[in-house]
Formats: sequence, C-alpha cells, structure tokens
Amino acid sequence: MQRHHVMLLFIVLFAANKLHAQQNKPRNILVLLTDDQRFNTIRSLGNPDVHTPNMDKLVQSGTTFTQAHIMGSLGGAVCAPSRAMLMTSRTVFKVHRDGGVIPPSEKTFPEVFRGHGYMTFSTGKWHSDKASFNRSFSAGDNIFFGGMHTEMAGGHWKPQLHHYDTAGLYKNVFTGESFSSVCYADAAIRFLQQTPQQPFLMYVAFTAPHDPRTPPAEYMSLYDTARISLPPNYLPVHPFDNGELKVRDEQLLPTPRTPGSVKQEIAKYYAMISEVDHEIGRVLDALRQSGQYENTIIVLAGDNGLAVGQHGLLGKQNLYDHSMRVPLVFSGPGIPANRRSAAYCYLNDVFPTLCEMTGLAAPPTVAGRSLQSAFRQRRFKGREQLFLTYSNLQRALVKDSMKLVLYNVNGQHPVQLFDLAKDPFEKENLANRKEYQPKVLAMRNLLYAEMRAYGDFCDPAKKDWGYPGKLKWEDALRINP
Repeated sequence: MQRHHVMLLFIVLFAANKLHAQQNKPRNILVLLTDDQRFNTIRSLGNPDVHTPNMDKLVQSGTTFTQAHIMGSLGGAVCAPSRAMLMTSRTVFKVHRDGGVIPPSEKTFPEVFRGHGYMTFSTGKWHSDKASFNRSFSAGDNIFFGGMHTEMAGGHWKPQLHHYDTAGLYKNVFTGESFSSVCYADAAIRFLQQTPQQPFLMYVAFTAPHDPRTPPAEYMSLYDTARISLPPNYLPVHPFDNGELKVRDEQLLPTPRTPGSVKQEIAKYYAMISEVDHEIGRVLDALRQSGQYENTIIVLAGDNGLAVGQHGLLGKQNLYDHSMRVPLVFSGPGIPANRRSAAYCYLNDVFPTLCEMTGLAAPPTVAGRSLQSAFRQRRFKGREQLFLTYSNLQRALVKDSMKLVLYNVNGQHPVQLFDLAKDPFEKENLANRKEYQPKVLAMRNLLYAEMRAYGDFCDPAKKDWGYPGKLKWEDALRINP
C-alpha cells in the first residue's frame, strides 16, 4: 500500500512539473495578415454571404476586436504605412516615407522577439525596405517585395518571389508555381514541419484578397451573383468629390457603378477571401501537427478595408468604416474563447500586446497600447477616440459611436457626421442638421486637437489646412523621410 502511495505521489508531481513547464515555456507567435480584407467579411461575425470556415474557427476560439482600425496614409498605397505601423507600432505621421522605410532606430516586433532568442520566419508580402526585413527575420521563403501582384507581371497566378537571402540583396527573383496564397502557405508549412527547437515567431503576410481579383474556379463557384447582397450603402457614384475619385482603385469598374457589376465584383472579392481562408486552414493544420498549437498565440488581421461598391467607391482611399476598420482576432493560451470586444483600437496596438503577453519589454519607440487587459476584463474600454487620416484631403474623428469626417478638396470642405450606432453603413449625413451643430463643433475642435497631437503636417488653423491642392507623392515622401 505504501508503494502505491509513493507511485501516486510520483505521478501527481510529474503531472504538476509538466504543467509548470508548459506554463513557463515561451509562447510561439503566429501572425496571419490578409491584404484589403475589411472588417465585415468573416461569416461568424455576421456576414452570411461569405464562406470563411477557418477564420470562423479562430473567431470562435479567441477574442475579436470589432472596432479595430488603421490610422490611414499619405497616399493611395494604404497598405504600406498600415503594415509599417503594425510592425513598428508607430503612428501614421511617424512612419517613414509613408511606410516605405523602417530605420534601424525603430525596431519591429519580430526584431524584438528575435533579440530574445526567437526564431523569426516570414513569408509573403513585405511592403517596406529589404534591410528592415532582414533585421526582423532570421529565416523566410517565398517572399514578395512590393505592393501587389500586377496583371502585367502575371498577377496572383505567377507571383514574383524570393528565397531568403542572408546578404539582404534579394536580386534573384523567381516565379511561384502556384496561386500566391498557396505559395505562402506552403512556405509556412515547410517551416512548421521542421519543428523548431527554439520558440518561434512566424509572420504570414498574404496578398489576397487584393486585386487583381482572379480567384481559382473552385472558390468562385461558391458565389452566385444573383444571391449576393447589394450593400445597403450602395451608390452608383460618390455624392461629391472626395479628392480621390480618379485613383487606380477607382478605375477598376466604370462609373456609374451598376448593381450587377458591383455584385460581380463582390463575388470575386469574397471568392478571394474564401481562397485565402482555405490556405490559413492549411497553416493552422500544420501548426497542430507540429504539436505547437496549444502553445502559440495566433493573430489574424487585415491591413486595411475596401469599399467594393459602397458609397459609390471601390477602393480604400477614404475614411468610411468599410476602408478603415479591419479584422483583428487573437487566439491561443490565456485568451478567452468566442469573446467580442467593441473597444476602439488600432492595428499598431498588436506590437505592445504581444510584448505584454510574452513578458517582453516594448521599446520606447512603440506608440500603441496593449490590449491584453481585454482578455481579463469584460468591460475593457480601449481608446477614448480614434483619429483617421488620408493624404491632405480627409480627416476624421470617431468618439462615442459618432463619426465626423472633414474634407479639403480644391477649396471645398464638405462635412459629414454619422451616428454609427444607429447608422452603421454611414448613409445619413447629420452634419447640416441644426440640432447637431454643437456636436459638429465639439468634434471638430477635438479633431483639430488630435491633428496637432499626432504631429499632422496639415495645420487646421491655416486656410485649406495649408494645402490648397492635392498632396503630391514626392512631397508626401519628404514629410517624414
């Protein structure tokens, strides 16, 4: 009997030591980033038209921030500063060359984890300089340097890729043999099959659903344009000149937009999302097979949204919710399952969140705020308000479910005010109603204060904010070189 008690005690101690070791084992990190995926394109978050079974599983297993936003950009390539802000946790006017360069003085989150013994691996899109890529990642494959797979270069079906180059030169480009998302998932799976002995951080940056929207037939077959819902805020044309009605994104369909053409574009957009969802599922399956799933913090996010027919627009060069709000889901150890948080947050809050969750100190250049408290507090409040910006043409403030948008276009200054709680599709402009004038004035003053606080290059005290014409790209690059 005594021998039985000793054996039982041994089993209990062994189990306790194993649990203690698991709890103290460094957490792995997997960041899954999609390109041009807006916040409401995940089925389990309320969109019955789209098929996203693998993203649905992440939502169900984790915590979703339903009011995650990007801050904006100086120019049309919104994803470049967005990705730079994600990487560095800097704010929109503090990233360099609108995200095109990350200097050594501003560490990326993979760089921080690499400095603490993590194997850092990347595949997919890098929209900044090559030197910062190699500082951030110790390994990688099927790497795409650039903004999009242009049709001229073969689109998603012939992605122009690189193997990891320890010298950081990346001169030997090759053409991928599969659809872009497949190439990136394949590289991630190969890495996971190696089962790294040290903790790892893996960054999988897809280029879908960014155009050209040419999904494989098996995903396009999921969508019948006759059954696709037309957005409640569909318009054939935008009601006024927002300063970017002629940008490349807006040329993908003729104006005025017809209901049929918009539905077809939405079907292709959803098919691209379903395709990347499938590849995300393959990566997650490989993570499970590696035995590392239970010890990995998974982040699913989008770099910006897209209009695709809403407000008479197609692109992301605007401050409506469809362009500024993005998916943001955390799943993994210590993260509550199937939870939603409506706290205001930015994509650049991911960096300090990952640091706090893993016990690493965030560098002083980090401007974001950790979201970890949302995993412990049901009533996590997040930010008081959100500041949104585009070029020198548009500025917006979101506070207490009210949204004010100001425009500066060729001497014209339209104003929009939306009650997002009652009007989530931003259809009814309240700015000219007499009863809302105090609200417009209060929010305008707060927006101007935010412009000054964030170091905006536009000065609200000057006529036309000091920029009567549209900001030229060469001037934008000089704002923070």
